[in-house]
Amino acid sequence: MDLLIKNAKIINPGGPHHGVQRDLFIREGKIEAIETEILVKDVPVLEGSQLQVSIGWMDIGVQTGDPGLEQREDLSTVGAAAAAGGFTAISCQPNTDPAIHSKSEVLYVQNNTQRQLVAFYPIGAITRNCAGKDLTEMIDMHASGAVAFSDGKKPVQDGGLMMRALQYVQAFNGLAINQPLDRHIANEGQMHEGLTSTSLGMKGIPAIAEEIMVQRDLHLLAYTGSRLHLANLSTAGAVERVRQAKAQGLNVTASVAVMNLAFDDTALDGYDVNFKVMPPLRSRADVDALKEGLLDGTIDVISANHVPLEEELKKVEFPYAQFGAIGLETMYAVCKTYLGDWLSDELFVEKVAINPRKLFGVPVPVLEKGQYADLAVFSPTQQWAYRQELAYSRSHNSPFFGRTFTGKPVAVINRDQSFISRYR
Repeated sequence: MDLLIKNAKIINPGGPHHGVQRDLFIREGKIEAIETEILVKDVPVLEGSQLQVSIGWMDIGVQTGDPGLEQREDLSTVGAAAAAGGFTAISCQPNTDPAIHSKSEVLYVQNNTQRQLVAFYPIGAITRNCAGKDLTEMIDMHASGAVAFSDGKKPVQDGGLMMRALQYVQAFNGLAINQPLDRHIANEGQMHEGLTSTSLGMKGIPAIAEEIMVQRDLHLLAYTGSRLHLANLSTAGAVERVRQAKAQGLNVTASVAVMNLAFDDTALDGYDVNFKVMPPLRSRADVDALKEGLLDGTIDVISANHVPLEEELKKVEFPYAQFGAIGLETMYAVCKTYLGDWLSDELFVEKVAINPRKLFGVPVPVLEKGQYADLAVFSPTQQWAYRQELAYSRSHNSPFFGRTFTGKPVAVINRDQSFISRYR
């Protein structure tokens, strides 16, 4: 694949070309030249207003439906949605049917995605069927290519089981991931417990349901000396506990879902079920704490929190709608439209392209002459409308259809494959 990218600003924190305008010539999947002006004939040209280029982005926890729930999303459609969103790599949550709970499922994902532009990295389940009872053979899955271990959208409720999982992965310097939520305290809540839930007459999910599990997992981490990632934090108290744990030297990292950064619980005033996500949208004070945690390094990664669901699981009365929204295609646009200049493109690339790979021990692509191309091309100023009929995801549970965004991914290149968005 040959491609010429014209006059793009390079966003590559720590790299030799960071912040400069350059042409990039991709020849047979490698970066052949990075220069002020490159003139070549008979080569496709990618150019536009205020283009920027970085290494390809990586999401750390994408929910797919394959195997078993392909009506929601299969490996092909989620790969296309990821590419449309600027991603060249994703890690797959284990909540499929069957779950990714043995080396067979890990190999299934790998074998069925080898030829895709987007690289797939399976996350193995901590427990059989993600049921929270019996530990899986994590060493076997690690040897087969699982990059971390989690029960995904099913938080591990049993403290003893979580402790043993942390001890188990320590044998191979593995990573355990938990999305903290004490379900007994959450107790079938529908949204964040606060003024909005009270005014809407909805049962709330108190912040302590997250914070008490964060505290539990941090105590277990201190006891075991293992590695822990706390996924998709949403409360100020959780951020502060992680900040203190890092100051104490614990080997903990954390992420935040993009919708929890951009919106608070007042987005649910109209009972829009597509804003019913997990973790729930919290208060404005929580959003401010999440932003502060992202800026000071307490929070390492921003995630799309992509959860595809069938229409019949969403187009119902609010209390009966399942939690979740798709987010891969709109992640960058949501950041630029709703977070504005607060989130610089440099910080975005650090939190979405560099840190996710460091978290999983995946090599970080090098944006330099002679290296294989693994690139995202994007515009921070281009306006576009997100349209359901043009969406790449198989599911359509998004609150953003019909909205006009500022900022969009234009293309991704990964070695000898490229993808150019059909949104114009």
